[in-house]
Amino acid sequence: MKKGTEVTLDIEKFADRGKSLARRDGYVVFVAGAVPGDRVRARVFKRKKNYAEARLLEVLTPSPLRTEPRCEYFGVCGGCKWQHVDYAAQCEAKRQSVAEALAHHGGFPDVDVQPTLGAPETYCYRNKMEFSFSAERWLTPDEIASGQRFDTGFALGLHVPGSFNKVLDLRACYLPSELSVRIVNGVRAFVRGQGWKPWHIRRHEGFLRHLVLRQGAHTGEVMVNLVTNGFAEERMAAMAGYLRDAFPEVTTFVNTINTGVAQTAFGEAIHTIFGPGVIHDRIGPHRFEIAPNAFFQTNTRQAERLYETARDFADLRPDDLLYDLYCGAGTISIFVADRVRHVVGVELIEEAVENARANAAANGVENVTFAGGDLMRMFTPAFVGTHGRPDVLIADPPRAGMHRKVVEQIARLRPERFVYVSCNPLTQARDLALLRDVYAIETVQPVDLFPHTHHVENVVKLRARPDA
Repeated sequence: MKKGTEVTLDIEKFADRGKSLARRDGYVVFVAGAVPGDRVRARVFKRKKNYAEARLLEVLTPSPLRTEPRCEYFGVCGGCKWQHVDYAAQCEAKRQSVAEALAHHGGFPDVDVQPTLGAPETYCYRNKMEFSFSAERWLTPDEIASGQRFDTGFALGLHVPGSFNKVLDLRACYLPSELSVRIVNGVRAFVRGQGWKPWHIRRHEGFLRHLVLRQGAHTGEVMVNLVTNGFAEERMAAMAGYLRDAFPEVTTFVNTINTGVAQTAFGEAIHTIFGPGVIHDRIGPHRFEIAPNAFFQTNTRQAERLYETARDFADLRPDDLLYDLYCGAGTISIFVADRVRHVVGVELIEEAVENARANAAANGVENVTFAGGDLMRMFTPAFVGTHGRPDVLIADPPRAGMHRKVVEQIARLRPERFVYVSCNPLTQARDLALLRDVYAIETVQPVDLFPHTHHVENVVKLRARPDA
Protein backbone atom coordinates (compact mmCIF):
# COMPACT_ATOMS: atom_id res chain seq x y z
CA MET A 1 0.00 0.00 0.00
CA LYS A 2 1.90 3.03 -1.26
CA LYS A 3 1.55 6.66 -0.30
CA GLY A 4 -1.10 8.26 -2.52
CA THR A 5 -3.03 5.00 -3.01
CA GLU A 6 -6.83 5.24 -2.92
CA VAL A 7 -8.45 2.41 -0.97
CA THR A 8 -11.92 1.25 0.02
CA LEU A 9 -12.08 0.42 3.73
CA ASP A 10 -14.57 -0.96 6.21
CA ILE A 11 -14.12 0.88 9.50
CA GLU A 12 -13.94 -1.47 12.49
CA LYS A 13 -13.58 0.69 15.60
CA PHE A 14 -12.35 3.93 17.12
CA ALA A 15 -8.66 4.08 17.92
CA ASP A 16 -6.24 6.38 19.72
CA ARG A 17 -6.84 10.18 19.66
CA GLY A 18 -10.27 9.85 18.06
CA LYS A 19 -9.16 8.31 14.78
CA SER A 20 -10.86 5.22 13.39
CA LEU A 21 -9.25 1.91 12.48
CA ALA A 22 -9.64 -0.34 9.46
CA ARG A 23 -7.62 -3.29 8.18
CA ARG A 24 -6.65 -4.20 4.65
CA ASP A 25 -5.21 -7.70 4.38
CA GLY A 26 -4.37 -7.47 8.09
CA TYR A 27 -2.53 -4.15 7.72
CA VAL A 28 -3.86 -1.38 9.98
CA VAL A 29 -5.06 1.88 8.43
CA PHE A 30 -6.16 4.88 10.54
CA VAL A 31 -8.75 7.26 9.09
CA ALA A 32 -9.69 10.50 10.85
CA GLY A 33 -13.35 11.46 10.52
CA ALA A 34 -14.60 7.94 9.79
CA VAL A 35 -17.04 6.12 12.08
CA PRO A 36 -17.14 2.40 12.97
CA GLY A 37 -19.54 0.75 10.54
CA ASP A 38 -18.68 3.12 7.67
CA ARG A 39 -17.47 1.92 4.29
CA VAL A 40 -15.25 4.70 2.99
CA ARG A 41 -12.95 5.70 0.18
CA ALA A 42 -9.69 7.14 1.47
CA ARG A 43 -6.23 8.15 0.24
CA VAL A 44 -3.07 7.04 2.04
CA PHE A 45 -0.84 9.99 3.03
CA LYS A 46 1.50 8.28 5.51
CA ARG A 47 2.90 4.77 5.46
CA LYS A 48 4.84 3.05 8.24
CA LYS A 49 5.93 -0.54 8.77
CA ASN A 50 3.00 -1.46 10.99
CA TYR A 51 0.31 1.01 9.94
CA ALA A 52 -0.77 3.69 7.51
CA GLU A 53 -2.84 6.86 7.80
CA ALA A 54 -5.40 7.79 5.17
CA ARG A 55 -7.48 10.88 4.49
CA LEU A 56 -11.23 10.38 4.19
CA LEU A 57 -12.43 11.16 0.66
CA GLU A 58 -15.99 9.79 0.59
CA VAL A 59 -18.40 7.87 2.79
CA LEU A 60 -19.70 5.11 0.51
CA THR A 61 -21.99 3.49 3.10
CA PRO A 62 -22.67 5.48 6.28
CA SER A 63 -22.59 3.82 9.68
CA PRO A 64 -25.79 3.73 11.75
CA LEU A 65 -23.70 5.43 14.44
CA ARG A 66 -23.46 8.61 12.35
CA THR A 67 -25.51 11.69 13.14
CA GLU A 68 -25.82 15.15 11.62
CA PRO A 69 -23.27 17.64 13.01
CA ARG A 70 -24.86 20.70 14.55
CA CYS A 71 -22.12 23.20 13.76
CA GLU A 72 -21.52 24.76 10.35
CA TYR A 73 -17.77 24.73 11.01
CA PHE A 74 -17.61 20.99 11.70
CA GLY A 75 -14.81 19.31 9.80
CA VAL A 76 -12.82 22.54 9.51
CA CYS A 77 -12.55 23.86 13.08
CA GLY A 78 -11.46 20.66 14.83
CA GLY A 79 -12.85 21.75 18.20
CA CYS A 80 -15.55 19.06 18.24
CA LYS A 81 -14.26 16.24 16.06
CA TRP A 82 -17.01 13.78 17.08
CA GLN A 83 -20.11 15.88 16.40
CA HIS A 84 -20.95 13.41 13.61
CA VAL A 85 -21.05 10.47 16.06
CA ASP A 86 -24.15 9.47 18.03
CA TYR A 87 -23.55 10.46 21.66
CA ALA A 88 -24.19 6.98 23.10
CA ALA A 89 -21.56 5.67 20.67
CA GLN A 90 -19.14 8.36 21.83
CA CYS A 91 -19.55 7.20 25.42
CA GLU A 92 -19.01 3.56 24.45
CA ALA A 93 -15.91 4.51 22.45
CA LYS A 94 -14.50 6.25 25.53
CA ARG A 95 -15.20 3.22 27.71
CA GLN A 96 -13.46 1.07 25.10
CA SER A 97 -10.45 3.41 24.95
CA VAL A 98 -10.01 3.12 28.73
CA ALA A 99 -10.28 -0.68 28.57
CA GLU A 100 -7.71 -0.86 25.76
CA ALA A 101 -5.30 1.47 27.58
CA LEU A 102 -5.47 -0.70 30.69
CA ALA A 103 -5.04 -3.88 28.65
CA HIS A 104 -2.29 -2.81 26.24
CA HIS A 105 -0.37 -0.22 28.28
CA GLY A 106 -0.95 -1.54 31.77
CA GLY A 107 -1.22 -5.28 31.30
CA PHE A 108 -4.74 -5.48 32.77
CA PRO A 109 -6.72 -7.34 30.07
CA ASP A 110 -9.42 -8.65 32.39
CA VAL A 111 -10.43 -5.47 34.21
CA ASP A 112 -14.11 -4.63 33.86
CA VAL A 113 -14.67 -0.99 32.82
CA GLN A 114 -18.01 0.51 33.78
CA PRO A 115 -20.16 2.32 31.15
CA THR A 116 -19.08 5.93 30.75
CA LEU A 117 -20.99 8.47 32.83
CA GLY A 118 -22.33 10.62 30.01
CA ALA A 119 -23.00 14.34 30.22
CA PRO A 120 -26.62 15.52 30.51
CA GLU A 121 -25.65 18.56 28.41
CA THR A 122 -23.64 17.73 25.30
CA TYR A 123 -23.64 21.28 23.94
CA CYS A 124 -23.01 24.64 25.61
CA TYR A 125 -21.33 22.90 28.53
CA ARG A 126 -17.99 24.74 28.76
CA ASN A 127 -17.55 27.41 31.42
CA LYS A 128 -14.35 28.72 29.78
CA MET A 129 -13.42 29.36 26.15
CA GLU A 130 -10.27 30.90 24.74
CA PHE A 131 -10.58 32.55 21.32
CA SER A 132 -7.64 33.88 19.29
CA PHE A 133 -7.26 37.04 17.24
CA SER A 134 -5.23 36.66 14.06
CA ALA A 135 -4.10 38.75 11.10
CA GLU A 136 -4.31 35.57 8.99
CA ARG A 137 -7.86 34.36 8.52
CA TRP A 138 -8.60 30.86 7.25
CA LEU A 139 -11.50 30.64 4.81
CA THR A 140 -13.75 27.59 4.93
CA PRO A 141 -14.56 25.66 1.73
CA ASP A 142 -18.10 27.08 1.87
CA GLU A 143 -16.76 30.64 2.17
CA ILE A 144 -14.46 30.10 -0.80
CA ALA A 145 -17.26 28.54 -2.87
CA SER A 146 -19.59 31.46 -2.12
CA GLY A 147 -17.60 33.78 -4.38
CA GLN A 148 -17.76 36.56 -1.77
CA ARG A 149 -14.79 38.74 -0.96
CA PHE A 150 -13.56 38.39 2.63
CA ASP A 151 -11.08 40.43 4.63
CA THR A 152 -8.44 37.78 5.39
CA GLY A 153 -6.46 40.20 7.55
CA PHE A 154 -8.69 39.83 10.61
CA ALA A 155 -10.10 36.83 12.47
CA LEU A 156 -11.45 36.07 15.93
CA GLY A 157 -12.12 32.43 16.61
CA LEU A 158 -10.31 29.11 16.90
CA HIS A 159 -7.19 27.81 15.21
CA VAL A 160 -7.45 25.45 12.27
CA PRO A 161 -6.03 22.04 13.26
CA GLY A 162 -2.34 21.80 12.42
CA SER A 163 -1.93 25.54 11.81
CA PHE A 164 -0.22 27.80 14.35
CA ASN A 165 -1.20 31.02 12.57
CA LYS A 166 -4.49 30.50 10.71
CA VAL A 167 -7.71 31.20 12.61
CA LEU A 168 -11.34 30.62 11.63
CA ASP A 169 -13.49 33.73 12.05
CA LEU A 170 -16.20 31.93 14.04
CA ARG A 171 -19.70 33.40 14.20
CA ALA A 172 -21.15 30.37 15.98
CA CYS A 173 -19.86 27.84 18.51
CA TYR A 174 -21.80 25.26 20.51
CA LEU A 175 -19.26 24.64 23.27
CA PRO A 176 -19.83 27.75 25.47
CA SER A 177 -23.10 29.43 26.36
CA GLU A 178 -25.19 31.34 23.86
CA LEU A 179 -24.25 34.53 25.74
CA SER A 180 -20.55 33.82 25.20
CA VAL A 181 -21.08 33.56 21.44
CA ARG A 182 -22.94 36.88 21.42
CA ILE A 183 -20.05 38.47 23.31
CA VAL A 184 -17.53 37.12 20.78
CA ASN A 185 -19.50 38.54 17.87
CA GLY A 186 -20.07 41.82 19.67
CA VAL A 187 -16.43 42.29 20.62
CA ARG A 188 -15.36 41.50 17.06
CA ALA A 189 -17.65 44.19 15.65
CA PHE A 190 -16.55 46.73 18.26
CA VAL A 191 -12.78 46.32 17.86
CA ARG A 192 -13.04 46.30 14.08
CA GLY A 193 -15.04 49.50 14.24
CA GLN A 194 -12.30 51.00 16.42
CA GLY A 195 -9.61 49.94 13.94
CA TRP A 196 -7.61 47.92 16.51
CA LYS A 197 -5.21 45.50 14.83
CA PRO A 198 -5.06 41.76 15.52
CA TRP A 199 -1.80 40.05 16.43
CA HIS A 200 0.31 38.82 13.51
CA ILE A 201 1.98 35.76 14.91
CA ARG A 202 4.81 35.71 12.36
CA ARG A 203 5.59 39.44 12.34
CA HIS A 204 5.05 39.83 16.10
CA GLU A 205 2.99 42.96 15.71
CA GLY A 206 -0.57 44.05 16.44
CA PHE A 207 -2.61 44.74 19.57
CA LEU A 208 -5.35 42.12 20.03
CA ARG A 209 -4.21 38.63 21.03
CA HIS A 210 -6.92 36.59 22.78
CA LEU A 211 -10.46 36.85 24.11
CA VAL A 212 -11.02 34.54 27.08
CA LEU A 213 -14.55 34.13 28.47
CA ARG A 214 -15.44 32.47 31.77
CA GLN A 215 -18.95 31.97 33.12
CA GLY A 216 -20.09 30.42 36.40
CA ALA A 217 -22.45 27.57 35.60
CA HIS A 218 -24.30 27.97 38.91
CA THR A 219 -23.75 31.66 39.62
CA GLY A 220 -24.09 33.14 36.13
CA GLU A 221 -21.15 35.48 36.79
CA VAL A 222 -19.26 36.36 33.58
CA MET A 223 -15.63 37.37 33.07
CA VAL A 224 -14.31 38.93 29.88
CA ASN A 225 -10.51 38.74 29.67
CA LEU A 226 -9.02 40.63 26.72
CA VAL A 227 -5.37 39.71 26.14
CA THR A 228 -3.43 42.48 24.42
CA ASN A 229 0.10 43.39 23.38
CA GLY A 230 0.58 46.19 25.90
CA PHE A 231 -1.75 48.32 28.00
CA ALA A 232 -3.78 51.13 26.39
CA GLU A 233 -5.87 52.88 29.03
CA GLU A 234 -8.16 54.76 26.63
CA ARG A 235 -8.88 51.64 24.63
CA MET A 236 -9.74 49.65 27.75
CA ALA A 237 -12.06 52.44 28.91
CA ALA A 238 -13.80 52.33 25.54
CA MET A 239 -14.14 48.54 25.68
CA ALA A 240 -15.48 48.75 29.24
CA GLY A 241 -18.12 51.22 28.16
CA TYR A 242 -19.15 49.00 25.26
CA LEU A 243 -19.41 45.87 27.42
CA ARG A 244 -21.45 47.64 30.10
CA ASP A 245 -23.91 48.94 27.51
CA ALA A 246 -24.16 45.88 25.26
CA PHE A 247 -23.70 43.06 27.79
CA PRO A 248 -24.85 44.02 31.29
CA GLU A 249 -24.50 40.32 32.21
CA VAL A 250 -20.70 40.78 32.31
CA THR A 251 -19.70 41.07 35.98
CA THR A 252 -15.98 41.72 35.51
CA PHE A 253 -13.64 42.83 32.71
CA VAL A 254 -9.90 42.25 32.94
CA ASN A 255 -7.04 43.01 30.57
CA THR A 256 -4.10 40.60 30.47
CA ILE A 257 -0.87 42.03 29.04
CA ASN A 258 1.29 39.69 26.94
CA THR A 259 4.14 41.45 25.14
CA GLY A 260 6.10 38.25 24.55
CA VAL A 261 6.46 36.19 21.40
CA ALA A 262 4.65 33.09 22.72
CA GLN A 263 1.04 32.89 21.61
CA THR A 264 -0.49 32.37 25.04
CA ALA A 265 -3.36 33.89 27.00
CA PHE A 266 -1.09 34.23 30.04
CA GLY A 267 1.02 37.35 30.45
CA GLU A 268 3.16 39.52 32.66
CA ALA A 269 0.35 41.63 34.14
CA ILE A 270 -3.42 41.65 34.66
CA HIS A 271 -5.40 44.89 34.96
CA THR A 272 -8.91 44.76 36.42
CA ILE A 273 -10.93 47.30 34.40
CA PHE A 274 -14.23 46.83 36.21
CA GLY A 275 -15.75 44.38 38.63
CA PRO A 276 -13.88 42.26 41.19
CA GLY A 277 -11.43 40.67 38.73
CA VAL A 278 -12.71 37.16 39.54
CA ILE A 279 -15.87 35.12 39.18
CA HIS A 280 -17.31 32.37 41.37
CA ASP A 281 -18.85 28.97 40.77
CA ARG A 282 -19.99 26.07 42.93
CA ILE A 283 -19.17 22.39 43.04
CA GLY A 284 -21.54 20.66 45.41
CA PRO A 285 -22.20 22.98 48.37
CA HIS A 286 -18.84 24.73 48.03
CA ARG A 287 -18.20 28.07 46.36
CA PHE A 288 -14.93 28.66 44.50
CA GLU A 289 -13.24 31.87 43.45
CA ILE A 290 -11.91 31.70 39.87
CA ALA A 291 -9.16 34.13 38.87
CA PRO A 292 -8.34 34.85 35.20
CA ASN A 293 -5.56 32.23 35.05
CA ALA A 294 -6.85 29.78 37.66
CA PHE A 295 -7.51 26.15 36.72
CA PHE A 296 -11.12 25.08 37.14
CA GLN A 297 -12.75 22.10 35.44
CA THR A 298 -14.35 23.45 32.27
CA ASN A 299 -17.52 21.36 32.63
CA THR A 300 -18.85 22.28 36.06
CA ARG A 301 -21.76 19.85 36.27
CA GLN A 302 -19.73 16.85 35.10
CA ALA A 303 -16.90 17.86 37.43
CA GLU A 304 -19.38 17.38 40.27
CA ARG A 305 -20.03 13.81 39.09
CA LEU A 306 -16.29 13.21 38.72
CA TYR A 307 -15.62 14.35 42.28
CA GLU A 308 -18.58 12.40 43.63
CA THR A 309 -17.17 9.27 41.97
CA ALA A 310 -13.71 9.88 43.47
CA ARG A 311 -15.23 10.53 46.90
CA ASP A 312 -17.39 7.40 46.78
CA PHE A 313 -14.52 5.22 45.55
CA ALA A 314 -12.39 6.38 48.50
CA ASP A 315 -14.79 4.76 51.03
CA LEU A 316 -14.12 7.65 53.37
CA ARG A 317 -14.32 7.31 57.14
CA PRO A 318 -14.56 10.01 59.83
CA ASP A 319 -11.08 9.28 61.26
CA ASP A 320 -9.26 9.14 57.89
CA LEU A 321 -6.18 11.16 57.04
CA LEU A 322 -6.42 11.76 53.30
CA TYR A 323 -3.66 12.89 50.94
CA ASP A 324 -4.81 14.72 47.81
CA LEU A 325 -1.89 14.73 45.36
CA TYR A 326 -1.80 17.28 42.51
CA CYS A 327 -4.61 19.10 44.30
CA GLY A 328 -4.67 22.27 42.15
CA ALA A 329 -6.91 24.92 43.68
CA GLY A 330 -8.14 22.43 46.27
CA THR A 331 -11.47 21.53 44.70
CA ILE A 332 -11.30 17.80 45.50
CA SER A 333 -9.73 18.42 48.94
CA ILE A 334 -12.53 20.78 49.93
CA PHE A 335 -15.20 18.58 48.33
CA VAL A 336 -14.28 15.57 50.50
CA ALA A 337 -13.14 17.34 53.68
CA ASP A 338 -16.43 16.92 55.56
CA ARG A 339 -16.10 13.12 55.32
CA VAL A 340 -12.66 12.78 56.95
CA ARG A 341 -10.55 13.91 59.92
CA HIS A 342 -8.02 15.85 57.85
CA VAL A 343 -6.89 16.41 54.25
CA VAL A 344 -3.34 17.20 53.10
CA GLY A 345 -3.28 18.65 49.59
CA VAL A 346 -0.04 18.90 47.61
CA GLU A 347 0.42 21.04 44.48
CA LEU A 348 3.37 22.29 42.41
CA ILE A 349 1.99 25.68 41.31
CA GLU A 350 2.22 28.16 44.19
CA GLU A 351 -0.59 30.36 42.83
CA ALA A 352 -2.89 27.34 42.90
CA VAL A 353 -1.85 26.59 46.50
CA GLU A 354 -2.76 30.16 47.47
CA ASN A 355 -6.11 29.76 45.69
CA ALA A 356 -6.69 26.48 47.55
CA ARG A 357 -6.07 28.12 50.91
CA ALA A 358 -8.36 31.02 50.02
CA ASN A 359 -11.08 28.64 48.82
CA ALA A 360 -10.89 26.61 52.02
CA ALA A 361 -11.13 29.75 54.14
CA ALA A 362 -14.04 31.11 52.08
CA ASN A 363 -15.95 27.86 52.58
CA GLY A 364 -15.16 27.59 56.28
CA VAL A 365 -13.24 24.34 55.76
CA GLU A 366 -10.61 24.14 58.49
CA ASN A 367 -9.47 20.50 58.40
CA VAL A 368 -7.26 20.93 55.32
CA THR A 369 -3.56 21.68 54.90
CA PHE A 370 -2.10 22.70 51.56
CA ALA A 371 1.60 22.30 50.77
CA GLY A 372 3.36 23.69 47.70
CA GLY A 373 6.23 22.03 45.87
CA ASP A 374 7.35 19.41 43.38
CA LEU A 375 5.91 16.07 44.46
CA MET A 376 8.90 14.22 43.03
CA ARG A 377 11.15 15.96 45.56
CA MET A 378 8.88 16.65 48.53
CA PHE A 379 6.77 13.48 48.77
CA THR A 380 9.30 11.80 51.06
CA PRO A 381 9.41 9.97 54.41
CA ALA A 382 10.17 13.34 56.03
CA PHE A 383 6.98 14.82 54.53
CA VAL A 384 5.00 11.86 55.86
CA GLY A 385 6.69 12.27 59.24
CA THR A 386 5.46 15.87 59.36
CA HIS A 387 1.91 15.37 58.10
CA GLY A 388 1.15 11.80 59.15
CA ARG A 389 0.73 8.49 57.35
CA PRO A 390 -2.37 8.59 55.09
CA ASP A 391 -5.22 6.11 55.36
CA VAL A 392 -6.44 6.98 51.88
CA LEU A 393 -4.92 8.72 48.89
CA ILE A 394 -6.43 10.52 45.89
CA ALA A 395 -4.22 11.51 42.94
CA ASP A 396 -5.29 13.63 39.97
CA PRO A 397 -2.08 14.31 38.00
CA PRO A 398 -1.69 16.18 34.70
CA ARG A 399 -1.73 14.37 31.34
CA ALA A 400 1.88 13.24 31.73
CA GLY A 401 0.89 11.15 34.74
CA MET A 402 2.94 10.68 37.89
CA HIS A 403 6.72 10.69 38.09
CA ARG A 404 8.13 7.25 38.77
CA LYS A 405 9.55 8.42 42.10
CA VAL A 406 6.05 9.47 43.23
CA VAL A 407 4.67 6.08 42.21
CA GLU A 408 7.44 4.36 44.18
CA GLN A 409 6.66 6.45 47.26
CA ILE A 410 2.98 5.52 47.01
CA ALA A 411 4.01 1.86 46.90
CA ARG A 412 6.16 2.32 50.02
CA LEU A 413 3.42 4.19 51.88
CA ARG A 414 0.78 1.70 50.79
CA PRO A 415 -2.34 3.47 52.13
CA GLU A 416 -5.20 0.99 52.26
CA ARG A 417 -7.36 2.87 49.74
CA PHE A 418 -6.14 4.70 46.63
CA VAL A 419 -8.21 6.54 44.00
CA TYR A 420 -6.46 7.54 40.77
CA VAL A 421 -8.21 10.21 38.68
CA SER A 422 -6.75 10.83 35.23
CA CYS A 423 -7.41 12.78 32.04
CA ASN A 424 -5.05 10.42 30.15
CA PRO A 425 -5.82 6.69 30.44
CA LEU A 426 -2.52 5.81 28.72
CA THR A 427 -0.28 7.34 31.39
CA GLN A 428 -2.70 6.19 34.08
CA ALA A 429 -2.33 2.59 32.87
CA ARG A 430 1.46 2.96 32.81
CA ASP A 431 1.51 4.14 36.43
CA LEU A 432 -0.88 1.45 37.60
CA ALA A 433 1.31 -1.23 36.02
CA LEU A 434 4.10 -0.15 38.39
CA LEU A 435 1.74 -0.66 41.34
CA ARG A 436 0.26 -4.00 40.34
CA ASP A 437 2.11 -5.95 43.07
CA VAL A 438 0.88 -3.54 45.77
CA TYR A 439 -2.65 -2.63 44.65
CA ALA A 440 -5.57 -4.46 43.11
CA ILE A 441 -7.98 -2.63 40.80
CA GLU A 442 -11.54 -2.86 42.12
CA THR A 443 -13.57 -0.52 39.88
CA VAL A 444 -12.93 1.59 36.78
CA GLN A 445 -15.31 4.46 35.94
CA PRO A 446 -14.89 6.73 32.89
CA VAL A 447 -16.60 10.14 33.11
CA ASP A 448 -17.27 12.27 30.03
CA LEU A 449 -16.42 15.91 30.66
CA PHE A 450 -15.81 16.69 26.99
CA PRO A 451 -18.68 15.60 24.69
CA HIS A 452 -17.93 15.52 20.95
CA THR A 453 -14.20 15.03 21.59
CA HIS A 454 -12.18 11.86 22.22
CA HIS A 455 -11.00 13.10 25.63
CA VAL A 456 -12.17 11.28 28.74
CA GLU A 457 -11.60 11.42 32.49
CA ASN A 458 -11.16 8.11 34.24
CA VAL A 459 -11.43 7.15 37.92
CA VAL A 460 -9.84 3.94 39.22
CA LYS A 461 -10.57 2.52 42.65
CA LEU A 462 -7.69 0.50 44.12
CA ARG A 463 -7.18 -1.34 47.37
CA ALA A 464 -3.90 -2.50 48.89
CA ARG A 465 -3.27 -6.22 48.48
CA PRO A 466 -3.32 -7.96 51.89
CA ASP A 467 -0.25 -10.04 51.00
CA ALA A 468 1.82 -7.16 49.57
